[in-house]
Amino acid sequence: MANILIRQVMLHDQQTDVLIEDDRFKRIGPDLQLEADTVINGQDMAIIPPFFNAHTHAAMTLLRGYADDMELHTWLTRHIWPLEAKIQSQDVYIGAKLACLEMIKSGTVFFNDMYWHLPATAKAVEEMGLRAALSSVFIDFHDPRTAAKRWQECQDLFAWAQSLSPRITFTLGPHAIYSVSRESLSRVRDFAHQHGLLIHLHLSETAKEVEECQQKHGCRPVRYLESLGLLGPNLLACHAIWLSQDEMDLLAKYRVTVVHNPVSNLKLGSGTLAYRSLHEREIPVILGTDGCSSNNNLDMLETMKFASLLAKGSAQDPTLFPAPQAFAAATSLGASAFGLNSGEIAEGRLADCLLVDLKHPQLTPNHNLISNLVYSARGDCVHTTICNGRILMHDRKVDGEEDILAQVREASLRLVKSRGSYEPAS
Repeated sequence: MANILIRQVMLHDQQTDVLIEDDRFKRIGPDLQLEADTVINGQDMAIIPPFFNAHTHAAMTLLRGYADDMELHTWLTRHIWPLEAKIQSQDVYIGAKLACLEMIKSGTVFFNDMYWHLPATAKAVEEMGLRAALSSVFIDFHDPRTAAKRWQECQDLFAWAQSLSPRITFTLGPHAIYSVSRESLSRVRDFAHQHGLLIHLHLSETAKEVEECQQKHGCRPVRYLESLGLLGPNLLACHAIWLSQDEMDLLAKYRVTVVHNPVSNLKLGSGTLAYRSLHEREIPVILGTDGCSSNNNLDMLETMKFASLLAKGSAQDPTLFPAPQAFAAATSLGASAFGLNSGEIAEGRLADCLLVDLKHPQLTPNHNLISNLVYSARGDCVHTTICNGRILMHDRKVDGEEDILAQVREASLRLVKSRGSYEPAS
């Protein structure tokens, strides 16, 4: 792997040089008298940590704009799941490559994914040079035969994933308590404990989910998960909107991480995260976009802004979730949640970083870079994306971009034709 020297770039308001050797930041300091295989002129740019998208369904880029303006359960059961039944491995590969392209161009170097045909997504990640935590969707709808089939798939994928790049981590992806049986959730718990795996789960996303849990199990979702022994620091609870005070106490007790998806939650009308209450309990909150069928993009810069503003607006407190906290939730805290030695520009850390264009109108004037990034910037402020010591984008150019876009247009048209159109909301 070639060495990279970034010269005269801004880091923490100071101009410096940064040497990347193999997959690490090797030296950081002014006027480094060194030679490198690749030299990047960092003048008029700042070097910052990249973004970590903690919850998405990458290949759903193929469904961007397909079925919008609907309530979650109607959207899932009548439109998304029937169309996904038509999706083949090659479709997932193409859709995941588009997701990787979009993330590279908006500064994301890692994503936590849950989707069908995991090997196809892994192939896309390997080729595009990103990091990812990948889980195959585990849904059995409480049917023992389906559960047995999904469980065998899970074990086979775990064994297969051991040969993947170190940039890819295998996780377990039980979809939600309403789509996965008690028996399967218990198996997930045991398998995760046995192999030290993270569990990626949708939790308390809608009021309907809570009501159905109370009717079926006599308790709310978090208490139900506690009864199954699933609460713990390896659980990533995505959405976590409809929580009682008691449930938040349980999440804090078991050190569960909450993944906040503000844009998706607003678009689906699902509800609002109680950020203040979670923050007061020191519950880790990191950020995700969700999939492109419910967001409809993968821009973590936009997600940071929505997360911060939604917290302030819902609590009527402009000091809540300030820019530095939102930035950390999308960078260093996200890296930490997945056990990555990344999320900070420092010697010895993994060489994951962005160069942002300080001459971009949205970053001008630069009174406070972090505030600008959270409240002003969009993805096109990112000039260069580097992951694991490899340049994935420079001067906003990504190799193979046009081919990826052409393949996606063809695949998405074929997929929708196989399913038929839907009646859009009026």
